[in-house]
Amino acid sequence: MRLNIVIGGRAGQGINLVSKIVSSVLTQQGYFTFNYRDYPSIIRGGHNFNVLSISDEKIESHESTIDGIVAMDDLTMEVHKKELKKSGFIIKPDSFLEFGINLNVALAAALMKILGIKKDVLNDEIKQSIKKNVEDALKASDAGYASETTKIQLPAPHPNKIRIISGSEAIAEGAANSHIDAYIAYPMTPSTAVLQILASQQEKLGHIVFQPEGEIAVVNSALAVSFAGARTMIGTSGGGFALMNEGISLQGQSEVPLVVYLVSRPGPATGVPTYTSQGDLNLALRAGHGEFPRVVIAPGTPKEAIEKTNEAFYLSEQHGVLSIILSDKHLAESEFSLVEPINKPTKIQIKRKVPGETIIKATSYEHDDIGNTTEDADIAYKNGLKRLKKYEEIKKSCQKFEMIKIHGKKDSKNLIIGWGSTAGAIKDAIKDLDAKFLQVLYIKPLSSEIKKHIEESSNVLLIENNLTGQLGRLIREKTGISVKKRILKFDARPFHSDILKQQIIKELIS
Repeated sequence: MRLNIVIGGRAGQGINLVSKIVSSVLTQQGYFTFNYRDYPSIIRGGHNFNVLSISDEKIESHESTIDGIVAMDDLTMEVHKKELKKSGFIIKPDSFLEFGINLNVALAAALMKILGIKKDVLNDEIKQSIKKNVEDALKASDAGYASETTKIQLPAPHPNKIRIISGSEAIAEGAANSHIDAYIAYPMTPSTAVLQILASQQEKLGHIVFQPEGEIAVVNSALAVSFAGARTMIGTSGGGFALMNEGISLQGQSEVPLVVYLVSRPGPATGVPTYTSQGDLNLALRAGHGEFPRVVIAPGTPKEAIEKTNEAFYLSEQHGVLSIILSDKHLAESEFSLVEPINKPTKIQIKRKVPGETIIKATSYEHDDIGNTTEDADIAYKNGLKRLKKYEEIKKSCQKFEMIKIHGKKDSKNLIIGWGSTAGAIKDAIKDLDAKFLQVLYIKPLSSEIKKHIEESSNVLLIENNLTGQLGRLIREKTGISVKKRILKFDARPFHSDILKQQIIKELIS
């Protein structure tokens, strides 16, 4: 069973509340949901919509055709009616306009009736979700519920213990599990949610969140805080990270541990700021002048985001290195069903010397073993080799972590390679296909297993949410193998799993 329901309206009308109420109720019943958010970069008005996907099996993507429309305005019906299946339904706002700010509640209740969810279960959720004027909300719920009949018979509820979590919430949880001391960021969509979440948890968890005047101040103040011994993380998107380049190089020279949460959105420049792209992989791999080691990790699910954030902190502290957690808008803002247990966090110890214990130096200049600046050729040569050796040590440390994952039919000769947020659509697309999916989690260092999987396969297909196949370029650089077959999407939107399935069949299996 799979349903895709569009919930749409203008910014400020509360469409996210409809998705929250519906997905929370369905989750309590043991169903899986995936919620995709789509909105323009304006505060009020415009056309905003969510695609709430519902299934009795784990899903991590949305599809291009829809089973129902919950419309908070006429524009939603006009925009999405072409995507509606012939058997689909539309819930219109006309009958509930009298409820004003509770219009969204009435529409949520109407949808619950169509799905055959009991009214008392719905009302319990409304009481949990709405804190003010609950009686008015319940009246709107009653009217909405009474306006419809049950049209869809959902399978029997499952005993799954499911929680709903976004990629941003997962990154914040991973940071908390790592006992973060300081999070420093300047607001930039789509990284801002982690700033807000960690700020709200300061008193409870004991860390500090600071918003300086801009991204240059973010990276430099973070290095200072980390130098003093605090476990530190910063967050931004591509434009902000571009401003941080000089500070990123300072990390490479000073070897002060630093974790960066880099959340891609489409560029160049401001690009399409509230939409998604995997266009910043090259930036993550190459940013900063000079040559110095780093780690780049790209989770594809909230579970991976929680666990890989912890690993990023561990590697950064263990090796005095830059750790970049590379995400994008689609992973950050989509809401997933999480059922799998989270692996126990790796314990992180500060082994380095910190101010207050002894006299130490950190500098942007080339320096000798005790931190004195130098321009000596022999020392510069020795330090270059030292940085190369550190990268080899990082690769050994990464072996204890899951650097790649294999999904689908494990013995298939049809191989798909992808990374990050594309993983959900790829996994859903190949569920009944003769194909296996190699998901790259560690992009730097890159697993040597990738070459073996390519060489063992008859057909290889690269799938990325960018214009030039940036992971494919890296694989060619590291293995000498060029993956010719590619599905690249670069319209600032994520993949639909049903369309992707047909593309995979055409490119890889037919």
